[in-house]
Amino acid sequence: MEEALHPLLKETGIPLGEYQEIVRLLGREPNRLELYLFKVMWSEHCSYKNSRPLLRLLPRDGPAVLQGPGENAGVVDIGEGWAVAFKIESHNHPSAVEPVQGAATGVGGIIRDIMAMGARPIALLNSLRFGKLEDSPEGDRTRYLVRGVVEGIAHYGNAIGVPTVGGEVYFHPDYQDNPLVNAMCVGLLRVDELKKSRASFSRPVYYVGSKTGRDGIGGAAFASEELSEESESKRPSVQVGDPFMGKLTLEVTLGAIRQDLVEGVQDMGAAGLTSSLSEMAHKSGLGLELNLDWVPRRETGMNSLELMLSESQERMVLVPHPGRETRLEALAARWGLDAVPVATMIAEPVFRIVSEGQVVANVPTSALADSPTYVREGQENPATATLRAMNLSQLPVPQNLEEVLLQLLASPNLCSRAPVFERYDHQVGTNTALIPGKGDAAIVRIKGTNRAIAVKVDANPRYSKLAPRLGAQHALAEAARNVSVVGGRPLAYTDGLNCGNPETPHGYFELSETIHGLAEASRALGLPVVSGNVSLYNEGPSYRIPPTPMVGVVGLLENLEHRAELGFQRAGEFIVLIGNKEGGFGASEYLWVAHHLEAGSPPALDLAHEAKTQAAIRELIERGWVKTAHDVAEGGLAVALAEMCLPYRLGATIEIRNPARPDALLFGEAPSRILFTIDQAKLQMAVKVLESFELPHKILGQVGGDKLTILMPKERLEWSLESLHAVWERTLREVLP
Repeated sequence: MEEALHPLLKETGIPLGEYQEIVRLLGREPNRLELYLFKVMWSEHCSYKNSRPLLRLLPRDGPAVLQGPGENAGVVDIGEGWAVAFKIESHNHPSAVEPVQGAATGVGGIIRDIMAMGARPIALLNSLRFGKLEDSPEGDRTRYLVRGVVEGIAHYGNAIGVPTVGGEVYFHPDYQDNPLVNAMCVGLLRVDELKKSRASFSRPVYYVGSKTGRDGIGGAAFASEELSEESESKRPSVQVGDPFMGKLTLEVTLGAIRQDLVEGVQDMGAAGLTSSLSEMAHKSGLGLELNLDWVPRRETGMNSLELMLSESQERMVLVPHPGRETRLEALAARWGLDAVPVATMIAEPVFRIVSEGQVVANVPTSALADSPTYVREGQENPATATLRAMNLSQLPVPQNLEEVLLQLLASPNLCSRAPVFERYDHQVGTNTALIPGKGDAAIVRIKGTNRAIAVKVDANPRYSKLAPRLGAQHALAEAARNVSVVGGRPLAYTDGLNCGNPETPHGYFELSETIHGLAEASRALGLPVVSGNVSLYNEGPSYRIPPTPMVGVVGLLENLEHRAELGFQRAGEFIVLIGNKEGGFGASEYLWVAHHLEAGSPPALDLAHEAKTQAAIRELIERGWVKTAHDVAEGGLAVALAEMCLPYRLGATIEIRNPARPDALLFGEAPSRILFTIDQAKLQMAVKVLESFELPHKILGQVGGDKLTILMPKERLEWSLESLHAVWERTLREVLP
């Protein structure tokens, strides 16, 4: 049997052990089409077979959670009958091969996940990782990818009319061959209009949206493979997006939900017809019979396999209520879309595919849904442990500290992101209350109420590379802190877990440590995960990306008037630091920029202290006392102060006594640190609030002037705001002029 099967196993890439399990589940050998159904449904991208046992560790329940993991997106209650749906999704491999369409269809796909819950998309964010920006062939490749990805995000988001309100981008040599493109979407819905991927017995299942073509065939499996030199040949696996068709599909889907025409909704995303229909049947406890002859197609001669594996974009599955089929068809026709019944829900729990009157596949839905899972042995890379243990206490203090700040502000990881976000429409819909560059998180108002949501996505790959568990904790803590410093109360999060090959000891160790770290931080901060995505196999013969948990936190502002932004706004206000003055060098941007080292341990994180810090700044903002606040993160205190000077070109004078090391004071990194400003009349009241939380704090100086001045016992450091802005603005402007 093995000899006869060898060509088909080689063709599909299915391991012999999994093939034998398929035979056991079917009670027979599968045909070629059936084997491909298992290939895509049992791929890591669809089944999470390496990550599912670990993901069960993450807390999923919370007072605001209406829908946790397991549906197209998570949903949380924000009061007054409103809820928000949100999720993050990766499109890494497609973007590496074809950056414009890879990024564009990543945006389109995450939008459909949100509208499948009954929510109208109101905000997009993105989290991007690229390689070197230096003058070299590698740098040329990075610039090509940056320009393509940014173009793709702008092309789809701007055209479909959903504002891109935030995001983050990081450059690191370990992403040189494998960029990361994660897209996050947030949508707004009425609680009573929440939809799920469900259908009742005997109901027709409608295909709505674009016609099916050959683009994207095998994309789910492609996303579960390592990239290689042959990846360019995978261009046919990259989907092609049409934002205008996406807009039409969105309006038909949401119109059908608002008019109560449908009982179930499902995005036709990864693995196309295969995943959307088989998963809906399995979740409904039923089976489904699909007739391929009824599937709208835009190319002739497509066979059953091509139709089942196509990942053509802008397609949805809708299940109408009894007697409302004609109204659904009429609604789609008004928007010029196909709305065709292609399948029927049946009692027998199988996924049956019919073509030209013949049954071409007949597979139990439970068999496709319940792939084998793997719990592997992980082992830390000894080289990583060696780097983390490096003693950094003897680092020389730079002679010119003023120059170091300029170097840090010019770093690709700290410089202005305006050249990126200027290409995005962040005001379409007129709900964006805090735009990119103005705050640590975006704020989007809920029209008709005084409420708003704050949203931020964050991750530090250097922290996670050197200590995956601690790095994941930092990612969640910082994303939540960024939401808190604009006045939002974090409700829940979505995670995009980007890691290497889980079948290797080092890759599995990093995945396991990352999820354990998130679980610990989730419990300590009281934040459940409600949705997410796992992107593995971001690895090749000579590289593995750092474990990169991109964490998107959504928070609630009950009073939009009580919010804060990051720029100094009023001369004369006092500048207060919550937290310790000095930070550490381990895994810091300063260590990389000034000393060309990536070593040491990321700063220790006391999660209970972190929770108190966030609660304190929220209280100060909610009382209406604080209008300016900023997290002290990468680059340390000096970089944070410079960033606060730039939005309104308003300087500050800071005085700090007795630093142990001036570079640790200026550029060291530590969590749970926040800068805020407050006028003199409220200063002592604010101090009492901080004392009630038992938080360390210090009054550093005052806002004013056209310079940033830092006074220390033996040094006076001074930078004109023009010089700070010039270096901060230049780096990405050269990439995206």
